[in-house]
Amino acid sequence: MKKTQSTIDIAERGYAHPEVLVSTDWVAEHMNDPKVRIIESNEDPLLYHAQHIPVAVEVDWTRDLNQHVIRDYLDKKGFERLMSHIGVTRDTTCVFYGDKSNWWAAYAFWIFQLFGHTHARIMDGGSLKWGLEKRPASQEVPHYKATQYKAPPRDDTKIRAFRQQVMVHIDAHRPLVDVRSPEEFSGERLHMPGYPNEGALRGGHIPGAKSIPWGMAIHPEDGTFKTADELRQIYMADNGLKLDDDVIAYCRIGERSSHTWFVLTYLLGFQKVRNYDGSWTEWGNLVDVPIER
Repeated sequence: MKKTQSTIDIAERGYAHPEVLVSTDWVAEHMNDPKVRIIESNEDPLLYHAQHIPVAVEVDWTRDLNQHVIRDYLDKKGFERLMSHIGVTRDTTCVFYGDKSNWWAAYAFWIFQLFGHTHARIMDGGSLKWGLEKRPASQEVPHYKATQYKAPPRDDTKIRAFRQQVMVHIDAHRPLVDVRSPEEFSGERLHMPGYPNEGALRGGHIPGAKSIPWGMAIHPEDGTFKTADELRQIYMADNGLKLDDDVIAYCRIGERSSHTWFVLTYLLGFQKVRNYDGSWTEWGNLVDVPIER
């Protein structure tokens, strides 16, 4: 039987770092591995409790990863509490998956990297592929023995960008990648298609940004990533990005751009990619910043 592009083995797709992506087969084989923790992260908070991979814990992007007063992520102590609660040590391999073709899995993966937890993977295809394959699912919430996780201080310097750094990018004509829909990029919409308006007062895009919607990187039928050759065509041949570019990606709140950050960093091997998680919710509300349409 001839393989389709979406069923080519991960090791055969030519990625720069294939080790960070695991298949549903791999997850099925490691469900009871004490050195592995499967983590579900979704946009929809009801999905995990409806059904999930039987051994998976939930890491919710609002409840678990964000501070509740200021718009920022949990601090070192908060991350240590979270990791200890889900029974993770510094040596545990965390495997993320979720809805929306792994938007929020990539977002959680990215935040874990702010704290240097490099034993991290993403399950190719996420919940969609797991469900299409009719693999086991459960409503029971597993509980693991708590640990005493110790994290380094959060490091925002390497993979996170702030608005001041975006301004520098604009002035220096460095690459910015807008991963939102074309309608959001053009300013026709203030929000994603099918979603209510969630905060931006103005539409458009950051000056000089390239429109490369996040979904171009996946096969929509099962959420799996395209091959390295296909991704190079999209990001490099068609849009002129180079492996040694200093790239900043953004979307609305940083979740879709986390997905693109993962693609550029791990699947293609770009040397410096940062996620501007303030994204359009911040930029579209700022006073006296430039916008293009």
